[in-house]
This record gives sequence, C-alpha cells and structure tokens, in this order.
Amino acid sequence: MKIRIKGNSIRYRLSKSDVTTLGMLGFLSEFTHFASHTLEYAVRRTSEEKLTADFANNKIVLNIPLEMITELVNTEKVGFSDSSGTVSLLIEKDFACLDNVTEDQSDNFPNPNLNC
Repeated sequence: MKIRIKGNSIRYRLSKSDVTTLGMLGFLSEFTHFASHTLEYAVRRTSEEKLTADFANNKIVLNIPLEMITELVNTEKVGFSDSSGTVSLLIEKDFACLDNVTEDQSDNFPNPNLNC
C-alpha cells in the first residue's frame, strides 16, 4: 500500500495482495518510522456509505464501505473518490508503471494502457 499526500489531497494505491487482504480482513496498515515518531496509515472497512478519513495519534485512517471493497475485489473497478471535510480522498488499484522504474512492481495490477 502506498499513499501520496499533496496539500489537502490523499491518494491510497493498493497492490493486488493489498486488495485481497482488504477483502478478507477489512483492514490494512503500514508504518513509516521517523527518528522520534512513527506514522501509521491504514484502510479499514466501515459501515458508512462513503469514504471518510481521519488523523489522530500519528495515524491516518481511510474508512471505506464494504460495498466499495467488494467492487475493488470482484470487478475491474479502478477506484473510488470522495472528500472528508476539506480533504480530497482517492483509493485505487496500483497499476504497473509504463516507464522503467527500479521499484518492484510484481504485485501491481497490469497497466490497462500497456499495448501488448
């Protein structure tokens, strides 16, 4: 799972195994360890009807409805977007890059723009 933050926008990108785990467990979490603090970012299933997010105790949590998780797992749906207060939210499948990158992309979804 990766996050990108720019201003009031947060984008979560999920690999194939992330989507599978989210479908099975309803929860994903990653950590970034700094010298004096640890940032946790997570996705969890919610009974709410839309994407929401919160930040507390050095933890960013994106709440996603079960219906959206089911679509990510069982369909070709790429992702969902919404807002939580002033923060724009996006959660999407992570596609393999078309450019050569050093990052391991073996668990990413095949890029639909790749002409094979």
